[in-house]
Amino acid sequence: MKNILQVPRAAKKPKKLVKHKDIRIDNYYWLNDRENPEVIEYLNAENAYTKQMMQHTEAFQKALFEEMKGRIKEDDASVPYKLNGYWYITRYETGQDYPIYARKKDSLEAPEEILFDCNQMAKGLAFFNLGSMSISPDNTMASFSVDTLGRRQYTIQIKNLVTGEIYPDKILNTTSSSTWANDNKTLFYCMKEEGTLRSHKIFKHKLHTDFSEDIEVFHESDDTFNTFVYKTKSKKYIVIGSSSTVSSEYRILNADTPDGDFKLFQKRKRDLEYSIAHYGDSFYIISNGDGATNFNLLKTNEHKTEKRYWKEVIPYRDHVLLEDIEIFKDYLVINERENGLNKLRIMSWDGGEDYYLPFKSETYTAYISVNPDFDSDVLRYSYNSLTSPSAVIDYNFKTKQSDIKKEQEVLGGKFNKENYESQRIWATARDGVKVPISLVYRKGTKLDGSSPLLQYAYGSYGSTIDPSFSTVRLSLLDRGFIYAIAHVRGGEYLGRDWYETGKLLHKLNTFYDFIDCSKHLIQQKYTTPSHLYAYGGSAGGMLMGAIINMNPELYHGVLAAVPFVDVVTTMLDDTIPLTTGEYDEWGNPNKKAFYEYMKSYSPYDNVAAKNYPHMLVTTGLHDSQVQYWEPAKWVAKLRELKTDTNRLLLFTDMDAGHGGASGRFESLKEVALEYAFLLDLEGIHG
Repeated sequence: MKNILQVPRAAKKPKKLVKHKDIRIDNYYWLNDRENPEVIEYLNAENAYTKQMMQHTEAFQKALFEEMKGRIKEDDASVPYKLNGYWYITRYETGQDYPIYARKKDSLEAPEEILFDCNQMAKGLAFFNLGSMSISPDNTMASFSVDTLGRRQYTIQIKNLVTGEIYPDKILNTTSSSTWANDNKTLFYCMKEEGTLRSHKIFKHKLHTDFSEDIEVFHESDDTFNTFVYKTKSKKYIVIGSSSTVSSEYRILNADTPDGDFKLFQKRKRDLEYSIAHYGDSFYIISNGDGATNFNLLKTNEHKTEKRYWKEVIPYRDHVLLEDIEIFKDYLVINERENGLNKLRIMSWDGGEDYYLPFKSETYTAYISVNPDFDSDVLRYSYNSLTSPSAVIDYNFKTKQSDIKKEQEVLGGKFNKENYESQRIWATARDGVKVPISLVYRKGTKLDGSSPLLQYAYGSYGSTIDPSFSTVRLSLLDRGFIYAIAHVRGGEYLGRDWYETGKLLHKLNTFYDFIDCSKHLIQQKYTTPSHLYAYGGSAGGMLMGAIINMNPELYHGVLAAVPFVDVVTTMLDDTIPLTTGEYDEWGNPNKKAFYEYMKSYSPYDNVAAKNYPHMLVTTGLHDSQVQYWEPAKWVAKLRELKTDTNRLLLFTDMDAGHGGASGRFESLKEVALEYAFLLDLEGIHG
């Protein structure tokens, strides 16, 4: 390679940080100012360096992009669902990046009415996202929200669906969602706090009035809580919810009387989480109260909502996590998780039936889909696995027959699910706990230690990474890669306790689990350290930073996407998004015990003078979840201290936020860069 750019070096400007009499010197603290031209200059220099270092793969990146794009059906459409007299459809057109939202009155043969063509709305914009839309009960109005920066600060407007007019008034800095009362003229929505972007206030807007006259109906003053608003499936209640990591609270108002006062459902109490669903004259409650760690299902009269009135419907089981429910006129459907596997349980209200839909694989995902109608005899659910594309299935309660409404098409003419194998294996962590790993690979892939393997995990917030199908991933599998999902503690794959033992002062378990899964994969000859790669994003990016500080020798390369790596400094700064609300996830470093524990694993604070794997780090300048300066500072410090000559690349999307590029296919370009980085390290260029 000729004319290699000089390796970017961020200037060192020492800043002294003191807490609990402990002194930290942060040489790159100055990078946290996106308005500073010197910061932008540094990020652009890193981007130029990445482009130069990956220049020899540019043709390969384009080929990978076209290959991945070529598997996706461009003129695709969702399975229609019926709501309030209309069939709703989301579709894509060939050559277009964004969805078109449409509906048809009464039947699918009726003329199409386009609600929103996002391709037209996105013209001239580097980033575009239609957050959500809400249709008024009389079907004449739609409130909708748009984000054009990627910071998840949405602007709400109202469209008249009769005339097609979009009213000029705009509500800025909202969470995206809004909901109509039953009078067709009152709209409830949620505002974000400036700076922290915490959702903190619910407002009420009257149609054809100025937004400046909107009335505040609720203020969530506790900065560890977020608030939100929605309407129940029964359409009878407007619900205001408040939630933190460990507790929740709801308020309800009859949707026919939007100017009334919201009634408290059950007062918040630390370590009491609950969610509510309305049907008939009752509310159904999923709750972890009274020691029901994995949640149980309860019921109460809609006029007696306090916890003392709740009666058990499905008892707590220590081996089964109750995740979600869907209520129908004659049946209750429960989404459960046992031994890591999704289960759909069907119970008739008359007590005559109680059974599970049969799923045979150990590496699948099944979940309840869109079911807006109480009176339906059909459950719509989705199913996919590591080897089977996603399918939307209608299951008839009466006939017990399943109708596959749509199976994801994998274009390109090369895909056959029979060419791939998946399995679930178990690694033993250092404390004796068994950690599951879901694996997928192309049949014929060597399992003798010579194959490259990409190990992925997340492991935070109780968020479970289910084994699901990916057309994009085929570009790795078809080139000999094994793909592994390590279901580490910090998620809820094995129940609520799996989450509790991977957070706060147990967070190290998340990192240890991932490392011990890596060692198991090496020991069982799925791969070797010279062919093992690790990948994680956001909180999973923190995981990447921790494992390479602890055991860098295990990994040949690492992908860290929007990584949360400057944990201590971020959690001490309550002026930026997602800090105070996360004290119950990571701990409050204003307390010495949490500060010291956090500092012991914080990737940025533990960078040392040693060899690190090859690394590609990605971020977005407008990221509101993990600020761009965390990965920028981390890379700068790694450049300063690492003792190897391995590649260290930072790519910042100067137009996007936490979710990356907004276009349907545009985001594949970043995946192509990541895959080209991995494949290049394996000497694979075609």
